[in-house]
Amino acid sequence: MSASPPGTGPRVVALCGGVGGARLADGLAAALTADALTLIVNTGDDFEHWGLRVAPDLDTVMYTLAGLAPVERGWGLEGETFHAHAAMARLGAPAWFHLGDTDLATHLVRTEALRQGATLSEVTERLRRALGVAVRLLPMADGPRPTTVLSEGRTLSFQDWLVLERGAPPVDALRFGGSPDPAPGVLDALEAADLVVLAPSNPYVSIDPILALSGVQAALERRPVVAVSPIVSGRAVKGPLAEMIPRLASEPASAGAIRRHYGPLLDAVVVEAGDEGQVTDLPVLGTRTVMGDRSDRARLARELLAFATRTVCRW
Repeated sequence: MSASPPGTGPRVVALCGGVGGARLADGLAAALTADALTLIVNTGDDFEHWGLRVAPDLDTVMYTLAGLAPVERGWGLEGETFHAHAAMARLGAPAWFHLGDTDLATHLVRTEALRQGATLSEVTERLRRALGVAVRLLPMADGPRPTTVLSEGRTLSFQDWLVLERGAPPVDALRFGGSPDPAPGVLDALEAADLVVLAPSNPYVSIDPILALSGVQAALERRPVVAVSPIVSGRAVKGPLAEMIPRLASEPASAGAIRRHYGPLLDAVVVEAGDEGQVTDLPVLGTRTVMGDRSDRARLARELLAFATRTVCRW
């Protein structure tokens, strides 16, 4: 592994999506200098609603790092109201996906910028700077890469499956549409990384879409990679992951199942204290992985970085 250039600190890249990924990203941002961290965010769940381009994972990560996301709910904006949503429903517009009044501004700015020819990377850079997010935030791809769910003979868009049908239809398989290249900067960041972190996001729908992009897995094979398990004592902290694992991996949900899913990409794993025995072939750190406030997120990030330093990295 090549070291960081003289005069610079270690460079960390985190692959993330969803609330758990956003919270660890926030912790890493607190534990590292802004120029030492790059976040690569899933865009497989991006879609169009009311004529607007909505990027749920990008926005969850961005709002969380800006200190604007509600601690309990995790997504959207703190103190949000939904008057526009109620008005749209009265007018007969689809009302199954909630866009808050303040959140609408993000989607309006993004949609107009894309309409005028900006790339998703360019508008993401504009938005994160406007919200005071200091770390580098990259969409995984500028082109569309929609995730679809195959369920008992039906093919569902990801948001139809997750939100409209509340993640209830059993998942038989997942497909990632399109064939975009990784967004500008993604492969360069991975090649330059001293450590890559796979956040405690759903591996199937938040991390795998990134890994499936051309060149990403090959880049990770050349870097130290640490994953944080999103499964805690056999349960998912948020979302339908615990129900997905038995159908897709033919084994119970566990930290060990997460380790096996990522296979040879991993060099070490962070799990909830008490789950250490489920990973026997790699260095494993057991600690409290369920994150609450910002100090708790920073605590986990510091523990992860110290663990990586002891086991797989040579800063």
